[in-house]
Amino acid sequence: FERLLLMDPTITAPESFTESQPQPRAGVEGGMHPAARRKNNFSSPQEMAERLVEKGAFHLFEPRILADYCEHGLLPIASGGYELACPPKIEASVYMARRSNAAIYDSVRSLDIPVLVLRAQLPPEDRSMIDFASSPTWPGLANEFKQGREIYYPDCTHFIPMQIPDEVVRVLQQEIESWRK
Repeated sequence: FERLLLMDPTITAPESFTESQPQPRAGVEGGMHPAARRKNNFSSPQEMAERLVEKGAFHLFEPRILADYCEHGLLPIASGGYELACPPKIEASVYMARRSNAAIYDSVRSLDIPVLVLRAQLPPEDRSMIDFASSPTWPGLANEFKQGREIYYPDCTHFIPMQIPDEVVRVLQQEIESWRK
């Protein structure tokens, strides 16, 4: 890569990368992350959108983006209806393993290319569970890159591209133009 643009990457503070193996979550069926319990089957993309718009930060998605997310995030199944393209147990395994790469900051610090981090709002101090209403990104991340910069969006959730797609396109266009110079 010559350059990177990272949109609210799930790279938490260095001290959070202490687990050598994915850890099961206490109180969660089978030790899996809560994402493993997500609804997997829908009669249509519209049903998925109607269900999601009432949950979490999905109501903040631009309607056209939520429609695309549901249309392209589902696969038809032979018996009729649709299922998630990324099965819930796979998504859960990604979340469970995300803190097992203690060397991630070695990789971050070794990059000597321009990196722009778009970061969403900070989580509340009393947050007891991980959700997507705020950023998982460590506020000091951009400074760990040799050529890192950050644009902070204090009014956005982790879903920056879905919430303010036109702003993301503007930033991309601006970055591409500066790269051409």
